[in-house]
Amino acid sequence: MSRLTLSTQNQVESTLEGIYNYMEHHLKFSPQDTCPIDITGAFLRLYMTQSCGKCTSCRSGLPQLSYLLDSVLQEKATLETVDEIERLADIITESADCVIGSEAAKMVAKAIKGFRDDFVSHIENHVCLAERTDSIPCVAHCPAHVNIPGYIALVNDERYEDAVKLITNDNPFPVVCALICEHPCEARCRRSLLDAPVNIRGLKRTAIEKATRVIPPERLPETGKKIAVVGGGPSGLTVAFYLQLMGHQVTVFERHKQLGGMLVYGIPAYRLPRNYLKRDIEAILSTGVEAKLNTNVGVGEYSIDNLRKQYDAVYVSIGAHQAKDIGIEGEDAEGVISAVDFLGKIGDEEMVDFTGKNVCVVGGGNVAMDCTRSAIRCGAKSVSIIYRRRREDMTALPEEIEGAIAEGAHLIDLHAPLKIETDENNKVVAFWARPNMVSKIKHGRMNPVDSGMDDVRFECDVVIKAIGQGTDTSGFDETGIPLERGLIKADNVTSIDEIPGVFAGGDCVTGPKTAILAIAAGKVAAANIDEYLGYHHVVQRDIEIPEVELKNREYCGRVEMSERLPEERKHDFLLMEKAMTDKEAKQEAGRCLRCDHFNCGIIKGGRKAW
Repeated sequence: MSRLTLSTQNQVESTLEGIYNYMEHHLKFSPQDTCPIDITGAFLRLYMTQSCGKCTSCRSGLPQLSYLLDSVLQEKATLETVDEIERLADIITESADCVIGSEAAKMVAKAIKGFRDDFVSHIENHVCLAERTDSIPCVAHCPAHVNIPGYIALVNDERYEDAVKLITNDNPFPVVCALICEHPCEARCRRSLLDAPVNIRGLKRTAIEKATRVIPPERLPETGKKIAVVGGGPSGLTVAFYLQLMGHQVTVFERHKQLGGMLVYGIPAYRLPRNYLKRDIEAILSTGVEAKLNTNVGVGEYSIDNLRKQYDAVYVSIGAHQAKDIGIEGEDAEGVISAVDFLGKIGDEEMVDFTGKNVCVVGGGNVAMDCTRSAIRCGAKSVSIIYRRRREDMTALPEEIEGAIAEGAHLIDLHAPLKIETDENNKVVAFWARPNMVSKIKHGRMNPVDSGMDDVRFECDVVIKAIGQGTDTSGFDETGIPLERGLIKADNVTSIDEIPGVFAGGDCVTGPKTAILAIAAGKVAAANIDEYLGYHHVVQRDIEIPEVELKNREYCGRVEMSERLPEERKHDFLLMEKAMTDKEAKQEAGRCLRCDHFNCGIIKGGRKAW
């Protein structure tokens, strides 16, 4: 008789594991406009199914918490119930024997702190808060709120020019965003509940490749108002585009010799070729926007005070072009260069020659990856990325990290910058880093600490600092523009309360962010500046959207964008990403579930339909 047997998964366990996988996938992509209290109650009931029930906290406390949450949804609770839920959750957190009970209670306590107003609204008005009403996930998560299902339907119908026209109703950079947008619209795509999110950016790329030109909407009658825009980056050009279309006259002041801001001086041509960027900028200028290049605004003739006297409103969008120091010994050495300076030179087509040199790039964001891949293209013998946290903690897009490694870069994570070693001529000879180890998680992110291992020396000739950028506000503080932590202080409608008629947005307000967030700030500012001037113009053109096709939704894989082979692309700055084929675009566009037509409707938890 056998003493032991091999454990095998029976049908129940196999099916249950499949259900867990389905739940995990469903929760990851579930819409955010569901009732938060209902979701909290559902999670609590899931915790209860996992509890052994041996301790009183789990056996009696968790069911009581569930009962109290249900009473809020069933219109039986009072405001005192909210305090009781919070008190009971704290008690269970401290007294539960296992992590299941304590984490369940922590979740409920976090819910009370995070959306107490929802609890109050349910109790007093028997509905969820009104602001959670957008039931088209991709549109809600696009900062510019572009009609994404609409232009996907137009691509599916092969009406590419109409698709680009529809995009420009809300975003004057359709070409740019087709190439470099981080596509937050895909984060909650409902197609993910079936298989994978629709490749939205890829379909936009198809539209701009087929349309060949960007046609702005018709300009409204002239108002006689003049607006000055300080900074010709994505935010400044966006506000200029829409205000010009509203009938105002806009002048953009740009200190560099080219318009585009970080689109030119921060994004290499292998991601965003200059002829593609030129298409968007030419469309913006075709509306009548005037541009003054090589003009530094701040003091003297072009001070903010003088601009206020000459113009009816001023929008400040000076970006974040100031490099940040690492704060280590040797940063003043010959061979140390900032990401801003390095990418800026490439933007002006002043190519840096790294032939035969070993390069260390310090940082873990998209800018660091751009520097890494550009250094390889500039002939570097080797490129190493030094990052103090883990690879999974890097803020760069996964595909950017993978692309850099595929092109030959070495990723050295969990190594903190220590010092830069120099020779007798103050030239870089090595970069020193201290090995880190994983430690406690703070604010949802792992905090690295010294591992106790010996410091590591990396021989190199060049060190590129890519740990972030700041804003050069010199000349602006003297005019009364409020600053906070090195950034311009503006409210969420982009106005500066202390100075009527002056608005600000983009990276100079938020710190370095993405192009689409800067574009969104410009769009918001255009509407609010127009309102400030006494108007309520709406820039819109009606595009007939194809009717919805009623058909079965079959499981179908997502079409990914292909790239030129690493060995080929790493030697030049030509566009590395390929567009979809016609067949791929047709299939991918057909995967869209058309949430603009089939929306959520009335949601459990007292939500009203919108």
